[in-house]
Amino acid sequence: MADVLPPLPQPNPDTQEFWDGCRRHELRLQRCDDCGTARFSPRPACPRCASLRHTWFTAAGRGTVYSWTIVHAPTLPAFAARVPYAMALVELEEGPFLVGQLRDCEPAKIRAGLRVAVRFEDVAEDVALPHWRPA
Repeated sequence: MADVLPPLPQPNPDTQEFWDGCRRHELRLQRCDDCGTARFSPRPACPRCASLRHTWFTAAGRGTVYSWTIVHAPTLPAFAARVPYAMALVELEEGPFLVGQLRDCEPAKIRAGLRVAVRFEDVAEDVALPHWRPA
């Protein structure tokens, strides 16, 4: 059976910089130029003050697990070979939350507050996806 590729991101003008950063193995976030709020996911307006002004910056790529789930039944055939796997909601040091797969961690060792660091997997010539590993 041929490998089934996972769905790849389809960048738009709001998310292009994030995905370009992933390709360079950098976690890029927006910061509001008016109130200073770091935000994810990328969007035109600040969710805190509605400003349309922002600047992109490279995040530290570290955070803590806020919540998680263990996936036992894949939602798509492309993920069938990976089950079971952990998906974690990570609170970044800069404040926003980001969801991603948590790798190299036994499910019994996952806990709220677990320190994690982002890593990137090159899944296509011009696409890298972020995931988390214990720091």
